[in-house]
Amino acid sequence: MRPADVQRVSVAECADRYAEMVRAKASTGALAPSSAEVYVRDVVTFAALAGADRVLDDLTGEDVDEVLLRFARKPDERRRRGARVAGAGGAPSQSAASQARFRRSVSAFFRHAVVAGWVQLNPMQVVTVRPKERGGLRAERRALTVEQAEGLLGAARDLVEAPGAGVVRRRPDQRTELRDGLVVLLLAAVGPRVSELTAANVEDFFVNGGTRYWRIFGKGGRTRDVPLPRPVAEVLDAYLAEGRVVLDRGREPKALLLSWRGRRLARGDVQGVIDRVLERVDAGRRRSVTPHGLRHTTATHLLAAATDMDAVRRVLGHADLSTLGRYRDELPGELEAAMRVHPLLGPVERRRGG
Repeated sequence: MRPADVQRVSVAECADRYAEMVRAKASTGALAPSSAEVYVRDVVTFAALAGADRVLDDLTGEDVDEVLLRFARKPDERRRRGARVAGAGGAPSQSAASQARFRRSVSAFFRHAVVAGWVQLNPMQVVTVRPKERGGLRAERRALTVEQAEGLLGAARDLVEAPGAGVVRRRPDQRTELRDGLVVLLLAAVGPRVSELTAANVEDFFVNGGTRYWRIFGKGGRTRDVPLPRPVAEVLDAYLAEGRVVLDRGREPKALLLSWRGRRLARGDVQGVIDRVLERVDAGRRRSVTPHGLRHTTATHLLAAATDMDAVRRVLGHADLSTLGRYRDELPGELEAAMRVHPLLGPVERRRGG
């Protein structure tokens, strides 16, 4: 229940207390560390936009509306590359997905504030600002076409098979070609979340019945064992045998993906890996894409190939089939192709041919 007496606490102090609570949940396993990182980052941003010295209980729904609008216009340096909509300083403004995430974080913050006695009423109940619907996805979030995906995967395989070709000469202990090829192949073939990829450890990969599996530790404490396609498993084995050993400095004995300094690869490094591989793709088949865009690509093409929806759900690590709709995009001509191979009309066509 909400305490009877509301505390007159500043926005900054409430944000600090909330961040401490979130980190405590992460340390006990009640919240995924990646989720905790997002909540903390968003509440710090909220405090800066709302006014750190203001009393939290003085904020109205209109104040929170203004914060949400200011966040929407806030430049997003992470999306500078390939963006079509420019914000302040030439950097793109926040995407619809980022706005929706920020709004959820602020809502969670105020729900806790009510219980903690920092506010009398939750101002989120009267805010009017809503993020745009997903229909306006920016290009780098959409699934790659078959030709674009084949170009990217082909470049990744070439990087593995001929690691020195077209690469600026580096010291032997700084060569990352095998790692870069593996990163792109795992993202495009398996579709993990970027946090799942960077958190992967060597021991998470195992063989069962002659098939190589990746045990992925996903959201909500759920795990899933995903079989790797043979070409991806072969690149994984090559990286473990030849690529990882030259990057290992003894600092991260468990981490699968290492930087050339021997640290676990960070989430922000993954986009740089994708961009380096993209530079090797023919211009006609090259299109910028994010790690999440490759997750879209996996879902889209598995479903377009009539792969069982529940199997795709388990590969991506979703709890509900309905979520798949958010992780696929329409492909040109896919409805026509589906009707040409209709499972119920196939026998009719064969009888006519006979």
